[in-house]
Amino acid sequence: MDKQQQFVLRTVEERDIRFIRLWFTDVLGMLKSVAITSSEVESAFREGIGFDGSAVDGFARVQESDMLAVPDATTFQVLPWRPRDRGVARMFCDIYTPQGEPFVGDPRHVLRRNLQRAKDLGFTFYVHPEIEFFLFVSSTDPTPLDTGSYFDLTPTEMQSDFRRDAIQTLEAMGISVEYSHHEVAPSQHEIDLRYADALSMADNVMTYRMVVKEVAMQHGVYATFMPKPLAKHWGSAMHTHVSLFEGDTNAFHDPDDVDNLSLVAKQFTAGVLTHAREITAVCCQWVNSYKRLSAAMGGPFPAGEAPVHVSWGRHNRSALIRVPMYKPSKSASARIELRAPDPACNPYLMLSVVLAAGLRGIEKGYELPPETEDNIFEMTDAQRRAAGIVSLPGNLDEALREMEASELIAETLGEHVFDFFLRNKRVEWDAYRAQVTPYELQRYLPML
Repeated sequence: MDKQQQFVLRTVEERDIRFIRLWFTDVLGMLKSVAITSSEVESAFREGIGFDGSAVDGFARVQESDMLAVPDATTFQVLPWRPRDRGVARMFCDIYTPQGEPFVGDPRHVLRRNLQRAKDLGFTFYVHPEIEFFLFVSSTDPTPLDTGSYFDLTPTEMQSDFRRDAIQTLEAMGISVEYSHHEVAPSQHEIDLRYADALSMADNVMTYRMVVKEVAMQHGVYATFMPKPLAKHWGSAMHTHVSLFEGDTNAFHDPDDVDNLSLVAKQFTAGVLTHAREITAVCCQWVNSYKRLSAAMGGPFPAGEAPVHVSWGRHNRSALIRVPMYKPSKSASARIELRAPDPACNPYLMLSVVLAAGLRGIEKGYELPPETEDNIFEMTDAQRRAAGIVSLPGNLDEALREMEASELIAETLGEHVFDFFLRNKRVEWDAYRAQVTPYELQRYLPML
C-alpha cells in the first residue's frame, strides 16, 4: 500500500468518514457513483469494487459485464455539502477487467493513454477551462432569475451568494478557482478553474458540474450545463486554454516570435485546425450543442461569439482558436484557446481528441495557416471561401459523419469507445429528427 492510500485510511479514521463515494464516468460523461463504508476502503484499494458493466452506457455487453472500480487515492476529498459528523468523501476510480487490465471503455483510461503518448514525446498537457452555465427556476421551468449581462453586478443577492458558496465548496475540495462573473445572457454565469494537468482537470470538471448543481439545489434553484437552453440568448461554452510543458518550461513560448508562440505551439494549433471538423462530435456531443453554433451559421437567434469557422487569431474572438495576449511577456501564460467545446461534453474524451489532434500536428510538422484578422461573422461566404476558411459541422449528423471517417479519432478513442459513441449518437439524432416540433405545428398546421 502506497503513502497516498495510507493517508486516505488515516484521514477516514481521524475525520470519522463513514461513507466513501467511488466516482467514474460512462462514455457520454455521465457521473456514476457507488458508496462503500469506511471499513471497505482498504479492500477497495487492494481488490477494487465489482459492478455490472452492462448496466453502464458504453461499458460492456451482458456476457462480459464484470468490472472492477479501483479508487485513485490521489483524488480523495471530503464532500463539503454532506454533514461533518459521520462525513462522506469521494474518490475517482479507474475501471479494470477481472483480469486486471485497464478497461478500454473507461474514458479516464482513454485520457491516460493519450497523455502517455504526450509524455513519450516529452510533454505534459495543461488545460484551463472557462465553464459557463445557467441558473433557472427549476428543471422544467427555464425562467431566468435576472436580466443581467456580461460582468453585471446583479441586485439578486441569491445569485451572488450562490457563486460565493460554489467557489468555497470547490476550493474546500482542493479545486483552485481563478475568478467568476455574470455572463452575457440573463441568469448565465461563469466560474473559471485555475490551470492544471489534463487528468486532474477532467476530474475537476466532473466535480465542478456536481458542485454547481448541489449548491444551486441548496439555494432553491436549478443549474444546467445545457449548451443552448434559451433560443433568443447566447449559449454556454467551455472555452478551453491548452499548452504543453517540457518539465517546468512552457513548450508553447518563444520570446523571439512576434506572437510569442514556439514552433511546437504553431504545429499543435495547426493540428487542431486541420482535424477540427473530426473532433467536433466529441467537443459538442449533443443535438442541442449545434443550436449554440447554428446562429453563427446564419440562424435567426444570437450565437454570440460561437466559433464555427475554422481559423485562428490573436485578438479575434470569431475564430475557432484564439491566442490570448493578456500577458505576452510571461512565458508560463503562452497558450491557445479552443472555443468550440461546450460544458456538457465528456471532458476526458474532449481533452483526448484535442491533444491527439495537436500532437498529430507536431509529429507531422503541420504548417499553421495565416492568421485571420477580420471578423469572420461579417465576411460573405465567398470571402470565407477565398480565404480558405471552412466551417464546423452544422449539426450532430454532419459531425458524426466527419468523426466516422477519421482514422485519428478512431485511434485516439479506441475501437470500443469510438463504436459505442457513434452508435449512441446516431440513435439520439434519429430520435431528434423524428420529432414534430412546436415550430412546425405553429408554422405549417394553419397553412397546409
